[in-house]
Amino acid sequence: MSKILTTESGAPIADNQNSASAGEYGPLLIQDQQLIEKLARFNRERIPERVVHARGSGAYGYFEVTDEVSQYTKADFLSAVGKRTDVFLRFSTVAGALGSSDAVRDPRGFALKFYTAEGNYDLVGNNTPVFFIKDPIKFPDFIHSQKRDPYTGIQEADNVWDFWAHSPASTHQITWLFGDRGIPASYRHMNGYGSHTYQWVSETGEAFWVKYHFKTNQGVRSLDGNQSAEVLGADADSHQRDLHQAIERGVFPSWTLYVQLMPVAEAANYRFNPFDLTKVWPHADYPLVKVGRLVLNQNPDNVFAEVEQSAFSPNNFVPGIGASPDKMLQGRLFAYADAQRYRLGVNHTQLAVNAPRATKAENYGQDGLSAVGRGRAKNYEPNSYDGPAQTDSALAAPVRLDGYTGTYTTPAHTKDDDFFQAGELYRLMSAGEQERLINNIAGFLAQVSRDDVVEKNLAHFHAADETYGARLEAAVAKLRAGDEG
Repeated sequence: MSKILTTESGAPIADNQNSASAGEYGPLLIQDQQLIEKLARFNRERIPERVVHARGSGAYGYFEVTDEVSQYTKADFLSAVGKRTDVFLRFSTVAGALGSSDAVRDPRGFALKFYTAEGNYDLVGNNTPVFFIKDPIKFPDFIHSQKRDPYTGIQEADNVWDFWAHSPASTHQITWLFGDRGIPASYRHMNGYGSHTYQWVSETGEAFWVKYHFKTNQGVRSLDGNQSAEVLGADADSHQRDLHQAIERGVFPSWTLYVQLMPVAEAANYRFNPFDLTKVWPHADYPLVKVGRLVLNQNPDNVFAEVEQSAFSPNNFVPGIGASPDKMLQGRLFAYADAQRYRLGVNHTQLAVNAPRATKAENYGQDGLSAVGRGRAKNYEPNSYDGPAQTDSALAAPVRLDGYTGTYTTPAHTKDDDFFQAGELYRLMSAGEQERLINNIAGFLAQVSRDDVVEKNLAHFHAADETYGARLEAAVAKLRAGDEG
């Protein structure tokens, strides 16, 4: 027997093809519950899209520990070789709106939710190990410069490069973005990074600063500008289609997780600030330590419910993992969760994709939009009714602080400038990679209308590497001369 179609209140529907009317040719009736209910729901089907990372794809899978790391962290999901934990991973572009295209030059979000037995652990990163800025107070300004101009309604090269002209720390990430890896061929063919510095704490209380590296087992593949234009013209949904179809075929994408570990005591005297998001830790100083394997093997049943409504916050830690003094991370500890409270409501953590799976959330948060399942439980603590109580066991190790409150520029270490790592990255590139990098940057920078903005940006690349700057300056001058001619 087939299922009976009902209203949202559960009443059976006799006719879902015709609206109720006053006679065969008369006006429609407001008493038609099915008509009013369907139209009202349709008007409310969309929620505010993310300001950044709006366009995304996601999948479920698992993380399996392959190498012993329990000496570094007491996190239960990393406690033994062979241990598996369910995960949900959301990929995204950063600047584009929900209806934008996939194969564009833009950083990619790499947001991973581990459904651990000690609660959900969210690791929120990108496909680049660095970022454009180092202080969260500049994040709204940065994003505004990359988004649509309030007057013209389109992304303006003048805005993008004007911000970068005043943000020399962006030079390293610009070199990443306009290099060969700036347009991944698919989500499966790119690396993922935690980007920020985090803290691991062992059972004995020993603390380490840690960086995450997810290396794609499919191999890194990217698109150049011409290939990107071809893909964009043929299929705006190229990355979403590739991910979905690969998993449907049983070709499950995977990544190998490595970490870099720095003993906490070494941070203060390291040659640059290890909590600066615009810099990487050289592998020669802190080699990669293998941890495990991430596999995606299940597509969501409903993209809206499970991808669009998925919510991540780097403040979702578990015992053995904590925050670091990374300023950008500190800002995101608040901003990510707050964005989801705005988009989805204060009870978004009760949605299936966001709720814990291997344990149960026990707290005194009640009421608000879409609250469910609290019953008669008391809503205060402490109480005499066997309600949940604190553990008195800290998730992470304390961080020593000193000084006075105020706004500070982080004290410079011996090699704490904004340009040397951008220069190192340029010099690591092959001749072909360098040529494509120069052409990619020059093609965009040459669109800027103000000479002073162009000159300020060129000075940053000269500071990174004199050859880098000279080649870029010549390429921009040639393009601008052609435009003026």
